[in-house]
Amino acid sequence: MPNARACSIANALTVIGERWSLLALREVFFGVHRFDRIAENTGASRDILAARLRTLVAAGVLDRRQYEQHPPRYEYVLTEAGQALHTVLLTLMDWGDRHVTDGPPPTVWRHGCGATLAPRTVCAACGEPVRTEDMTLVRTRRRADN
Repeated sequence: MPNARACSIANALTVIGERWSLLALREVFFGVHRFDRIAENTGASRDILAARLRTLVAAGVLDRRQYEQHPPRYEYVLTEAGQALHTVLLTLMDWGDRHVTDGPPPTVWRHGCGATLAPRTVCAACGEPVRTEDMTLVRTRRRADN
């Protein structure tokens, strides 16, 4: 599709748009940094998880840091780009809680103010919630227009 729409969503999905990538990122956000625990908590097979982690490292979302010399062992930590995905994961979790998960949410976060966290997207300029009916598309391009 040489004339497909140029899209940052499509670009982002090439890096994080696979189930095991998102679940691995979830674990790192939860403070789980070592391969064995990430594999255990996600249910991903070791070979698939290793491939997804390599992709996330190559894309600059995670850093792979050695924590043991003999045998060599590594942990995964968020880069600045990885940390920027925090709101994406929280919003995806909130959507899953409201539209897919039966029963109470399996994971609950508390905000620094003491309230249970309910993530919302707001306009950086005015602070108002972002609603579809308040948005106007300004520009979109086809790849051939680049």
